[in-house]
Amino acid sequence: MSLSSHVEELQKKHQTLSDRVEEIQRSPGSSDSEIAELKKQKLRIKEEISRLEADASA
Repeated sequence: MSLSSHVEELQKKHQTLSDRVEEIQRSPGSSDSEIAELKKQKLRIKEEISRLEADASA
């Protein structure tokens, strides 16, 4: 898998998590702990994307 396709895949996962967080937040009785966990996953993916892009440009 090339670096660019790996970054694209991570971006898709990040967007999927974003959509899921929005969906849960709109739901009555949404779980704060579930939202927090999804946001942590999003952050880890975003950090990985940033690291990969920085390594690619170096």
